[in-house]
Amino acid sequence: MRRIGLAVIALAAVGIAGCAHKRPQSITLSATVPALTPQSCHSENGLPDSACTPGEVRTTDANNICHGGSTKQYRPPSSFTNALKRKQLIAYRYADTNPGDYEEDHLISLEIGGAGADPKNLWPEPHDGKDNSFDKDRVENWLHRQICSGAMTPDEAQKGIRRDWRQYLPQVNGVATKGKEIQ
Repeated sequence: MRRIGLAVIALAAVGIAGCAHKRPQSITLSATVPALTPQSCHSENGLPDSACTPGEVRTTDANNICHGGSTKQYRPPSSFTNALKRKQLIAYRYADTNPGDYEEDHLISLEIGGAGADPKNLWPEPHDGKDNSFDKDRVENWLHRQICSGAMTPDEAQKGIRRDWRQYLPQVNGVATKGKEIQ
C-alpha cells in the first residue's frame, strides 16, 4: 500500500511538472528606465537627434502590421515612458522641461512596426511648434494606411519616418508635390 501511495505522489509530481511548461509565459516590462549616458541631444524642427534616438524596428511584416491586432500589446506602461521622458528632457536640454508639453513618442511608430519599449525608439516630442506631435500622429496613421494598401512596404515607411517624417506632410495634407517624388 505504501508503494502505491508513493507511486501516486510520484505520478502527481510528474504530471504537475509536465503541465508547468504548458502554462502561458507572461511577458512583463520592467518599469526600470535605463540610464542615459550624459550627452547633449538636440531636436530641430520636429526631428529627434539621430544619435540619441536612431529608431528601432519591431517587425517589417506587413501582415503583422495590418492584421496583428492592437498596438496596445507593444506599448510600454506609462510609468516607464513618463520616467524616460523626464530623463530625456534633460538629455535633450529643452528649455521647457514640463513633461505635459511633450509626448514620449516612438520615432518609428507602433502602427508601422516600431519597437515599443526600446529607448532608442522613444523621445520627448513637443506638442507645440510648426512640426509637432499632432502632425506626426497624422503622418503615422497615413503611413499605416499606405502599408496596408500595398502602396508602400514597411521597410520604406520605417526608413522614411526615421529619416524625416515631415517629408510626408504634403501627402497627408492633400497638397500636390509638383512631380517631386517623396521617399
